[in-house]
Amino acid sequence: MKSYLFPGQGSQFQGMGRELFDAFPDYERQASEVLGYSIRQLCLEDSRHQLGLTQFTQPALFTVNALTYLRKTSDGAQRPDFLAGHSLGEFDALWAAGVFDFPTGLRLVARRGELMSQVRGGGMAAILGLTPNRVRRELQQPALAELDIGNFNAYEQTVISGPKEAIERAIPIFENAGARAIPLNVSAPFHSRYMLETQRAFAVELEALDLGSPSIPVIANFTALPHTPENLREHLSLQIANPVRWIETIEYLLRQGVSEFEEIGPGNVLTKLVRQIRGRTAFAG
Repeated sequence: MKSYLFPGQGSQFQGMGRELFDAFPDYERQASEVLGYSIRQLCLEDSRHQLGLTQFTQPALFTVNALTYLRKTSDGAQRPDFLAGHSLGEFDALWAAGVFDFPTGLRLVARRGELMSQVRGGGMAAILGLTPNRVRRELQQPALAELDIGNFNAYEQTVISGPKEAIERAIPIFENAGARAIPLNVSAPFHSRYMLETQRAFAVELEALDLGSPSIPVIANFTALPHTPENLREHLSLQIANPVRWIETIEYLLRQGVSEFEEIGPGNVLTKLVRQIRGRTAFAG
């Protein structure tokens, strides 16, 4: 069995999609019309240095992920048995499963990026070399009480999220515990309690949309289980202020018999995470 995986924010780079825009001109045109600016210029030239800003990163990456999927399927590739995406990538997975069309998905992602960009004063850091349980224990210290876990990426890669000052305090504490602590180039404490107002605002946006049922099972970041039509809106909004459960997502897919994972989008971040998870889990076969 096979699963396609769509990457999220952090996988973008200037020049992404170069070979895709000419192949799918109608989608390029739709994207630029929806966004009100040239998606090609943003991705390839980035003359205003906007590609790293959340409100621009998210629609740009959604578009390039989608075009990568279109190229894959137009080449006659095998239909995947499951779909999953990391944070933003979950929206590409839902689009590929037919939950909404491309313009609707792009409008939704653009609004999500706009709302998330309004949160200021926070940051994130990757903690490498400690298990998730050990990271949890360290966060119980009073000095780190303001921090949450944002991403359970792999057994030795957990991302913490919260105020910048708390992130700065945490780095030497985790280094003394034997970890590498790497601040991430983000503008807000994504997937943490500090995104609750954004989560509520995004829930309102979702209520206004007519969403279909997934034609291919899509694994939710919030539960690490397949979305259902009944919980789709709720779980997509809850994703914003809760951790990405990527370890459990991959382990769920392995339990279903998935043996082949393919990353659909720029970079290979998720491919590396899958390799790390499979090296530690009992479900790797």
